[in-house]
Amino acid sequence: MPGPIVVAEGLHKSFGDTHALRGLDLSVPRGAVYGVLGPNGAGKTTAVRILSTLSDPDAGHARIAGYDVVREAGKVRTRIGLAGQHAAVDEKLTGRTNLRMFGRLSHLSRPEARHRADELLERFGLMEAADRQVTGYSGGMRRRLDLITSLILRPEVLFLDEPTTGLDPRSRGEIWANVRELVADGTTVLLTTQYLDEADQLADDIAVVDHGRVIATGTPDELKATIGDHIDVELEDSSDLLPAAAVLKALAAGTDPTTTGTDRLSVALPGGALRLYDIVRELDHAGIAAADVRLRRPTLDEVFLRLTDRKDPAR
Repeated sequence: MPGPIVVAEGLHKSFGDTHALRGLDLSVPRGAVYGVLGPNGAGKTTAVRILSTLSDPDAGHARIAGYDVVREAGKVRTRIGLAGQHAAVDEKLTGRTNLRMFGRLSHLSRPEARHRADELLERFGLMEAADRQVTGYSGGMRRRLDLITSLILRPEVLFLDEPTTGLDPRSRGEIWANVRELVADGTTVLLTTQYLDEADQLADDIAVVDHGRVIATGTPDELKATIGDHIDVELEDSSDLLPAAAVLKALAAGTDPTTTGTDRLSVALPGGALRLYDIVRELDHAGIAAADVRLRRPTLDEVFLRLTDRKDPAR
């Protein structure tokens, strides 16, 4: 079917006096990773709960593969998978038994559940640990097992709500590889995360959410382009800090540079039209000796902080 596979229009949701969603809109294309970024309390998890039929909106509408998440919740559930922030598997059971149990709960026959469990364990590298109790799994293995329980019915859309929270870098990399493999097979993934490098690595498109609304959308490169390239300057003499700041401010059309030490400055260049040569020349004309000058693309962290005006992406 053409068109977006996940659509949310004007979603509102309140919990007492707390407004979690204030008119949230989303449009997720098929066969992609769609990242939803936002500080804690921005409404990401509330949106996922509504889209996955676990909660009803107070107002607005949402559809998955053309089906309304409230009026046609049963049809939606047969087309989605959900891996939340915390592993939902039973630690007293083995990995294989967990998967077979989820298969039976998903209305597969016993032979189908056994076959699907073995297929997933093999595909995601857990076959050697299949008959061990989950209590002996590492954090990364538990998260992988939790991820593949959501794949029992081969979902068209997989919701991953902060899937790598608390994992070490190696385990995060393994989850990323698994997500890429799923998308290559045609699954659409909606990913919420507070790790901006994760969104940069995985997401084809991103929606930035704050105070229950989407405040920006685009590819990672498009979002980075909104705040321009950055100049990073390291000075040979820290006494040149103020004159160097004046030069950079002029180059950045009046934007004040930030200092990252007694001899380092950084500033965004709207439009990114300047070349590195132009920057070095202006510093040289001002009699400022630079130990290092770099022109770089901004990180998603910097985009996030600019858009949400927060000091910490996780808050």
